[in-house]
Amino acid sequence: MKKYFVLLLILLLISCQQRIEEKTVIRKAAVAGSWYPGTKSEIMATIDDYFNNTETEAIDGNIKALIVPHAGWSFSGLVAASGFELLEGKNYKTVIVIGPSHRAAFSGASIPNATHYETPLGLIKLSEKRKILLKEPNFISYPIAHKEEHCIEIELPFLQKTLGEFELIPIIIGYNTNYEQLSQIADSIKGIMDESTLIVISSDFTHFGYNYGYIPFTENIEENIKNLDNGAISFIINKDPSGFYDYVTRTGATICGRLAITILLNIFKDSDITVKHIIYDTSGRQLNDFKNSVSYVSLVFYNQDLSRENKEFLLRLARETLESYVKKGKKPQLNADLVNDRLLKVQGCFVTLNKNGNLRGCIGHILPQEELYKCVIDNAVNAAAYDKRFSPVKPDELDEIEVEVSVLTVPEELYFESPDDLLNKLQPNIDGVVLQYEGRQSTYLPQVWEQLPNKELFLSSLCQKQGSPADCWQQPYVKVYTYNAFVFHEE
Repeated sequence: MKKYFVLLLILLLISCQQRIEEKTVIRKAAVAGSWYPGTKSEIMATIDDYFNNTETEAIDGNIKALIVPHAGWSFSGLVAASGFELLEGKNYKTVIVIGPSHRAAFSGASIPNATHYETPLGLIKLSEKRKILLKEPNFISYPIAHKEEHCIEIELPFLQKTLGEFELIPIIIGYNTNYEQLSQIADSIKGIMDESTLIVISSDFTHFGYNYGYIPFTENIEENIKNLDNGAISFIINKDPSGFYDYVTRTGATICGRLAITILLNIFKDSDITVKHIIYDTSGRQLNDFKNSVSYVSLVFYNQDLSRENKEFLLRLARETLESYVKKGKKPQLNADLVNDRLLKVQGCFVTLNKNGNLRGCIGHILPQEELYKCVIDNAVNAAAYDKRFSPVKPDELDEIEVEVSVLTVPEELYFESPDDLLNKLQPNIDGVVLQYEGRQSTYLPQVWEQLPNKELFLSSLCQKQGSPADCWQQPYVKVYTYNAFVFHEE
C-alpha cells in the first residue's frame, strides 16, 4: 500500500510539472500600431509595398545572417525590407534575433521567460534551444528587458511574411556586457546553430545630434555621418569583431546594436562567410534636416561559393606563378583537370604584390575575361613584370613580397545627377571604382580608400591616374562604375 502511495505521488508530481512546462506564456505585442502597423492587413500591404520598391539583387548562396534596422517603419522600413526580401522562398527552423536593451541596464544576454511572441500576424513559438542557452554563462532571463523593448518585435512581421513558420530565440544584450562576455556569448550561440539556423541582428547605426548627445562634427554633417558609418561597415564586411569593437569605442559611434554586431562577428570571424552591404539611408536625408539623424543599414552574411580551399589554391597559384616567371621566365604548368568548377568561372580579378608593406605591383582584369584561375596566373605575371610604375621584380626580392588576390564582382554603373550627388553615393572602404572619361579609364580597388579616404582626392587621383585633368570627375559625360572585391592574402 505504501509503495502504491509513493508511486501515485510521483505520477502526480510529474503530471503537475508537465502542466507547468506546457503553460503558454505570451510576450504581447508592445509597439504594434505605433512603431509599425497595428493590423494584419496593414502590415501585409505595407511590406508588399516595400518589396515592390526595393532594388535588392538576389544572393547566390546560403544566407546565414542579416543586420537590419529597428527604427519605426516609416523611417527604416524600406531599408529593413531590402534585407528581409532576400529571405523569400527560404526555409529556416530556428531564427535567433539579437538586439540591444534600450530600457534596462544589465550585463549579459537575456532571453524572456515566455513560450511565444505575439504580433498582429499571429504567435511565434520560442525554440526549446533557448533552454540550452539559459544554462550557459552570461545568459539570464530579465523580464524588464523585454516588456516594452521594440528592437526584436519590430523585425518579426518581416520574418513571418517571408518565412512563414519558424521557431524564435529572442536575445537582448545588456549595455554593460564586456568584450570577453560577448565572445563567450558568441561561442554559446554557435553551439546551438545548425544549417537551418538564421541570425538577425537588430541595430540602427549612428545617432547624431543634440537629441542623442552625439555631435562629433559640425560641418559637412551628412558626408561625415556616412564616412563614420562606412568605417564601421568596413570592419563588418571584413568580419573583424575586435576591430569593429575598438572602432566604435574609439570614435564613440552611437551604433545602438554594436554589442549584438560584435557577437555576430565573433560567430563568423573564422568562417568562409561573405558579407555584402545592401543599402544605406538616414533619417536626416529623408527629412532634409541633419540637426538630428539616425542611420539605417542592411547587410547580409552568406556562404559564397569561393571557399577557403579555393582561396588558398589561388594564393598558391599566384605565388608559384610569381616564382616561376621571375626565376625562369615562364608560367608554371597546370593540369586543368585539377581545377575545380568554381575556379573555371569567368570572373575579374587583380593580383597585388606588396614588399615590406609597400606596393610593388598591381594589375588585373576589371571585367570578366577568362576563367578565374587563368586570371590569377596572367595577372601574377603582369604585376611582377608589366606594371609600368615599377621595374620588374627580381629573384632576390621574392622572399620579401606578399601576394594578395582580389576577386571582383561585375562593375555596375553608378548613376548620379551632379558631382555632389556622386560624392554622396560613393561608399569609402566598400566601393571599388572605375572612372571613364573621354575614352580613358582607371580604377582603384576598395583597399585604396585606406590611403585616400577623402572622396574628392580619391576621384582626382583616379583622373590623374588615367592622364586626365584632376577635375575630370566633375565634368559632363564622365561615367563611374562601382564593384566589390573579395580580398585575401598570404599570411
